[in-house]
Amino acid sequence: MARYKDYSYDQQKLLPVRYSEQILPGTFEYTLGYVIDHELDLSVFDARYRNDEGGAPAYDPRLLLKIILFAYSRGVVSSRRIESLCRENVVMMALSADTQPHWTTISELISSSHEEVVMLFREVLTYCDALGLIGKELFAIDGLKLPSNAAKEWSGKRADLKKKQRKLEQTVRTMLVAHRARDAAETDAPPRERAEESIERLRANVRRIKEFLATHDENRGPKGTIRQSNVTDPESAKMKTSHGVIQGYTAVAAVDGKHQVIMHAQAHGEGQEHGLLVPTVEGLRENLNALGEPADVLTKATLTADAGYASEANMRYVFDAGIDAYIADTQFRKRDPRFKEADRYKVRAREDHGTPRLFRPADFTYDETERTCTCPAGKRLYKNGANVTIGGLVGMKFTAPLSACLSCGLRDQCLKHPEKTRVRQVVFFNGRSATAPETFTHKMKRKIDSLTGKRIYQRRLATVEPVFANIRAAKGLDRFTLRGKTKVNSQWLLYCLVHNLGKIQRYGPALAVSG
Repeated sequence: MARYKDYSYDQQKLLPVRYSEQILPGTFEYTLGYVIDHELDLSVFDARYRNDEGGAPAYDPRLLLKIILFAYSRGVVSSRRIESLCRENVVMMALSADTQPHWTTISELISSSHEEVVMLFREVLTYCDALGLIGKELFAIDGLKLPSNAAKEWSGKRADLKKKQRKLEQTVRTMLVAHRARDAAETDAPPRERAEESIERLRANVRRIKEFLATHDENRGPKGTIRQSNVTDPESAKMKTSHGVIQGYTAVAAVDGKHQVIMHAQAHGEGQEHGLLVPTVEGLRENLNALGEPADVLTKATLTADAGYASEANMRYVFDAGIDAYIADTQFRKRDPRFKEADRYKVRAREDHGTPRLFRPADFTYDETERTCTCPAGKRLYKNGANVTIGGLVGMKFTAPLSACLSCGLRDQCLKHPEKTRVRQVVFFNGRSATAPETFTHKMKRKIDSLTGKRIYQRRLATVEPVFANIRAAKGLDRFTLRGKTKVNSQWLLYCLVHNLGKIQRYGPALAVSG
């Protein structure tokens, strides 16, 4: 019979640990410690503390920043979890000099140091520039939509929130009646206590909605349209993503093309990205100016962005500013012969999920000579616009008769929202109006459809997409843990700091602490 060495898990062993030997050269934590200790001026934090003559000593901001940034690099966002790492992780013990700050101390630094974090972000950029990591020739802009610490169930227009308030008040009244009935029947205490707790929670929610409605006006977008507001985080936005509807922020970044250093980062409570191009470009310009670049630095560089930033106003802005920009529109891929069959996969996906493909204008029969149009159901549409001009293009507009459209069995295939839209309309364009000036959108289309435009836009994918993949997948940022635009922006900047420190670790020279 085989014999094995004896072993037991019921034993203890004391291991000597020299913390200075846990931070090895070439690692992220070594780069982090070097940059914070030798390259950054953290005196901006001194004004936060007024304990020169009295009061308890505070944790050194250098130490707290090392703890937070290292935790973020490992995908740990929770302040409570960061506190635990200071007790459990040897590297974290070494970075924190075996101190164990409370999670509230960690959270307070993250949520209340926005101005200081902005200055630190620029200091790290300055160090990256000194190391030659910034090319300043190509910048790619993109955004990432992430949920924040706010429930989307507490979103709605003022009318929706008032309706929710009335429902809660009715629920409280119903529970009070049942509560009094139990008191009369002298039932046991535990159900009574639970009922009282539920009633108090509902009353607190009613007070929260009332306070919000009393202190906040109707939320309106740039075009004056009424938008939903969130009671718990009014600065956040309800937005659609590929993973469903979330309540959160759009984290935007402008990335340099040389080594993918993030040059500007900003969190916005906006779901639509086309309104974020101008503030992003202006923020990028400010950071470049802080590096000593001239005011017209962007006129000597190339800027790229995807179709989310396409609008006539944005196209006008980049052309007027003299920026060599390449911004795709929603039809860019369809005009490229290499992607001519890309839509068939979308059609197949809809059909696989039991959703029929919606009818497009190509599915309608248009007789240009007779100027007639017939829908896929065989119904004749009537003309209600012979010279309709949309975006400088002149076309013929047709509308389905109400009687035929409402009773049609193909409404689900013809209308995106058949429960809201009454009739289908379709326009067939004949060409550009002779009197209409060329729009900036069409100027950009000609520019990006060129061989140069396609080549440059391909570089956008390799520049900015890996950055967001690294932050979201490798660094574990799948949601913001804070509320409020300022606090969320601080957390986003700290994550971008981690990314840029990683670039210093990889592409910078070997770091060594002298003396």
